[in-house]
Amino acid sequence: MGAPLQLLVQILMTLQLARAATMTGSWCVARSDASDDALQAALDYACASGADCNPIQPSGLCFLPNTIQAHASYAFNSFFQRKSMAPGSCDFSATATVAKTDPS
Repeated sequence: MGAPLQLLVQILMTLQLARAATMTGSWCVARSDASDDALQAALDYACASGADCNPIQPSGLCFLPNTIQAHASYAFNSFFQRKSMAPGSCDFSATATVAKTDPS
């Protein structure tokens, strides 16, 4: 197989794997039974530890709904995805859980 064709096959295989990963995704969301105080502490931790929390700031695209539950879920999932869904990266002191269906 020639180099251009081999490269094309590799690209197609990579795209197929990426598509499969998207179809079987996981999301980290705030637990509905977590207290607001616990969620706020975990949200603060997530934002300070690598989550992209700019979209949940007052001028951000994901600020609404303006609830601790929604903001925590956004930050938790940002952190979880940035950690490549590593085991243990969706716990936040037992205030989060992994969802297999898209919560948005």
